[in-house]
Amino acid sequence: MPSMAARSRDSVAPSPSSESQMTYSRFLELFPDNDACLEYLKEKFYSDGTECPKCGKASKFHRIKGRSAYSCQWCGNHVYPTAGTIFHKSTVSLQLWFFGVYLMTSTRCGISAKQLEREIGVTYKTAHRMFKQIRTLLTDEGESQLAGDVEIDESAYGGKLRESDRRKGRAHIRAKMNARPTVWAAVERGGRVRAKVIKDRTAAAIEPPIYEYVLPASMVYTDDFPVYTHLGRLLYRGHKRINHSAKVYVEGDVHTQTVEGFFGLFKNGVRGVYHSVSTRYLQNYLDEYTFRYNRRFDAKPMFWSVLDRVQKPALAFQPTDS
Repeated sequence: MPSMAARSRDSVAPSPSSESQMTYSRFLELFPDNDACLEYLKEKFYSDGTECPKCGKASKFHRIKGRSAYSCQWCGNHVYPTAGTIFHKSTVSLQLWFFGVYLMTSTRCGISAKQLEREIGVTYKTAHRMFKQIRTLLTDEGESQLAGDVEIDESAYGGKLRESDRRKGRAHIRAKMNARPTVWAAVERGGRVRAKVIKDRTAAAIEPPIYEYVLPASMVYTDDFPVYTHLGRLLYRGHKRINHSAKVYVEGDVHTQTVEGFFGLFKNGVRGVYHSVSTRYLQNYLDEYTFRYNRRFDAKPMFWSVLDRVQKPALAFQPTDS
């Protein structure tokens, strides 16, 4: 049997046994500079044969020297690959934007804006804005409804009460508890998750996302929270409940362990990476963890899944300055 060749210590190529498809060296190979990143966006939005927004002819678009623009071969109309995207009018290098996406998607739980600030040498305000823009790509709105066996649950976000809070009396405790946002989620067993920040734990807040995200033909699993009492009568194929009040957590196939596992991933991820998230941006972070969870089995690197979502608004003719 022939012996395997020793790996060169000077090689930055991934090991044959590695499952990684998007390494740092591969990123630099594909996007060594701003021009390579711009060319990627140009091919995405204005590949050869794309109709010119001005003259309407199938055209090739040629790079204009010294500008982040391309011109139509027929009428000379200028098109801008970054216009209308998350990169629009940004003073940050396009390569650094792509590298930010790479860092965000190559880690299991994401990275903080403070870490991005250190990695690429921008201000914290800029790093925070970059991640905020990238997270706008991660929403799963418009996806098909969940089906099959679906677990539904809700969880308060914001940590436990401190002893100092308890000493301030019941009124303060009640106000503190009511001020915490509620995270609602529904998970297909072995499949996707849909999650949403809702106002509170009332039926008026919990039922609408159930109707929006869960197919009526689904078998629904919940705990014994009273809000879920009527689900079995509301078009759903069936409704099974586990009695958490009696400290029963699994009974045959009846449990909510899957959705609680998602809550655990989200809360531990936020606690470990971001430490704290304001209610204002909580849905954006929830979208990020939902995006990661729904692609946990994908062979395609998450880096490409995010870049695939970079879109421009409907192309309309803009007067050229040429």
